[in-house]
This record gives sequence, structure tokens and C-alpha cells, in this order.
Amino acid sequence: MFEILFLGTSASAPSAKRGLSAQIVKHDEYRFLIDCGEGTQRQILQSGLGFKHLTRILLTHGHLDHILGLGGLLSTFMRWEAIDELEIFGGRTTLERVRTLLEDVVLRGNKAPMPLYFREIKPGIILDADDFTVTAFPVTHRGPDCLGYVFEGKSRRPFLAEKANELGVPFGPERRDLVAGKEIILPDGKRVKPDDVLGALQKGLKLVVVGDAGKTDDLFDVCKDADALVIESTYIDNEAEMAKQFSHLTAKQSAELAVKAGVKKLILTHISRRYREKDVLKEAQAVHPNVSVARDFDNFQIKREEDGHQ
Repeated sequence: MFEILFLGTSASAPSAKRGLSAQIVKHDEYRFLIDCGEGTQRQILQSGLGFKHLTRILLTHGHLDHILGLGGLLSTFMRWEAIDELEIFGGRTTLERVRTLLEDVVLRGNKAPMPLYFREIKPGIILDADDFTVTAFPVTHRGPDCLGYVFEGKSRRPFLAEKANELGVPFGPERRDLVAGKEIILPDGKRVKPDDVLGALQKGLKLVVVGDAGKTDDLFDVCKDADALVIESTYIDNEAEMAKQFSHLTAKQSAELAVKAGVKKLILTHISRRYREKDVLKEAQAVHPNVSVARDFDNFQIKREEDGHQ
């Protein structure tokens, strides 16, 4: 299961009810902060999540409404909070701007209170864990090196506990060996093969997170069959020309992408304060049946289809 907690859902500037872009993706013990707009550290505190495991920050691009919160966050780490290390991932031009902010403005010749790493990335896998991967992909927006991220569980064969019980497989290392694809021999001499207790191969969950984007035709392949897609909706359709001018999307465009790509759940964010939430939702729901407009502190659980989505 993946979870995504929205800390900031406004476009360009904060509103009374929406902070600037930031989301946390959670999977087991992993935490990823995606973008860090102004005020993100306060949103983290208000969410109750805390800073301890937020050691990886994934940046979609270098516009100020997506990175300015890094200055305050590092300043807080220098005085109040402690983490083991901090890795900041992004494209080359994004990291150049972030380095200037953190090294020249915040640190000013001082040493960071933790090992601080700037990880320049290009499209491709950036993390390959035991049961999931994180992959960066290119996004078209204003300026170079704009990225989105795919969180995808690895395909697996579920362990059929009832079958194992019927065959007399004890709890413990025997079951771990079967899951790992190893044949075991029971005390009575009976051989049990992995195929005896493993179900059909299941594709892993897929969560796609797009930052700011100016078009969708280059996002189809990466979004195909996603269990959930998080994507911007800065404009609505009656201002489509303005959206095109500033390289942003409308709610309708995002919903059309989701339908075309077979996305199960569409979550819209980066909402301009010029619109009412219900108007953004109405436009998208006319195209895609399963849409939410994220609010600050909304938490979505991305589960297997048979368990449903929240």
C-alpha cells in the first residue's frame, strides 16, 4: 500500500486554506517529501507526522513555489530538529537553484547539521527497494529538467495461507523459503513446492505523481493503468488558453489523460485560488468518474483494487 499526505495544494501563491506545493508519499518505513513550498515545515508539524524519517526530498522542478520551504526546513534542522541525513533529488538546473538557496543564503559558510546530499537525477529508476521502485520521468513545463515520479510495487505471487495450512507447512522459515521460491521438505518427508502455496502473479500498485505540467500527450505511457494519478489542475476549461500560455493544465485536460490512460483514481492538486473547489471537481467528474480535489492534510490510501481506494 502507498499513502499520500497532502501538505500544500495551492498554485503559485498560498490561499487562506491552501499552502504551497508539498506532499509526502509513505510506504512501510519509507517517507518521501515531494516538493517543499514555503511553509512546508509548519504543515509537517501540524500534520503530526514529524521530521524524523523525512530524509528524502524529491523535487519536480525549481520554481520558487515548489522549493522555497527548503530554506526554512534546513534552518529548523540547524536549531531544533535532528535527522541522520538529508538527500535532495532533482534535475541539474533545479539543484543549482536549491544549492544557492541553501548554501549561500541559509548556511553562508556554515556546515549543515547533518550529511547533506544533492542527488542530480535524470529519467529512470532512482530507488530500487525490496518490494517497490521509484522512477523519475520527464514532464513538459516552463524550463528544463522538470520531473514526475512513479512509485510502483514489484509484481508478486501472494502466499496462500489456507493451502499452506492444508499441506501442514509450519509457521516460520519454511514459509519464508516458499515465498522466496525454494522447495521445502516437511518432517514427514513430503515435499512442498512454491507453486503449491503461491497464487497467480499480481502486478504491483502504481502511484504516479506529476508536478506542474503544460501538456499531457507525453504522459500517457507513464500513467497507463496507474492505480492513482496525482496531477495539477491550475485552471479550468474556460481559461484553457491561459493555461497553455503559462504551461499548466485544466481540470478537463487532466481528467481526459486519466481516462485515456486507464487511471483508476484521479487526484487533482495545485489549485488556483481564483476557482471554487466544486467547479474544479465538477469539470473533472464530467470526464472521469473517480476524482478527488485534494485539500491540505488530506490523506489517500492507494490499495489493491479488491480492497478499494480511499
